[in-house]
Amino acid sequence: MNKQTVLITGASKGIGKAIADLVREQNIYDLLTPSHHDLDLSSRESIKNYCAQHPTIDILINNAGINILGAVDSISDDDMDTMLGTNLMGPIALIREVVPSMKAAGSGRIVNISSIWGIRSKENRTLYSATKFALNGVTKALSRELGEHNILVNSLCPGYVNTELTQKNVPPEEQQKIKATIPLGRFAEPNEIAKTVAFLISSDNTYITGQTIIIDGGFLA
Repeated sequence: MNKQTVLITGASKGIGKAIADLVREQNIYDLLTPSHHDLDLSSRESIKNYCAQHPTIDILINNAGINILGAVDSISDDDMDTMLGTNLMGPIALIREVVPSMKAAGSGRIVNISSIWGIRSKENRTLYSATKFALNGVTKALSRELGEHNILVNSLCPGYVNTELTQKNVPPEEQQKIKATIPLGRFAEPNEIAKTVAFLISSDNTYITGQTIIIDGGFLA
């Protein structure tokens, strides 16, 4: 039996790396983890060229994303173009390229890595929340559009995750304050997010689609 091909964007670190490591360990998939040089999500030409080289992608995990924080009156045109291009338009363009082969196969899985800031928001996250709320909307629309082809589409919305970026951007004292607001009292580990993704893309998932699945230790509760 041929292995299904999984494409994961942003797999060099953090949640993306944890997903890629777990998928690789299962040894039941062919794994594609392009670098930014291989696949530039801000470039439609790059997306088209990459997908032309890999015409059959059975499972797509849109993980790559950036978060430029700032007050709304400090947002530059470059910030808007970069955030919208990488976090929203890039994933949509990538989905557009891979869906035909999924339709032809009569099955497929798409997982969009969103955020709790696509469920609620806070100050200085105008652009980030705009892209993540929109990505959740894309998930819902596509689940309706692609269900007849047995293509299941879901969003995963992690809360605070113990990644290198979190350790770099959130001072230790601030981390403790945040953990005090999380019922489980800690940040998620990247592998905990990866395990949920692994289920959503597996043959065990036969009926979950159109969902925004929150993994936040109870933070939003």
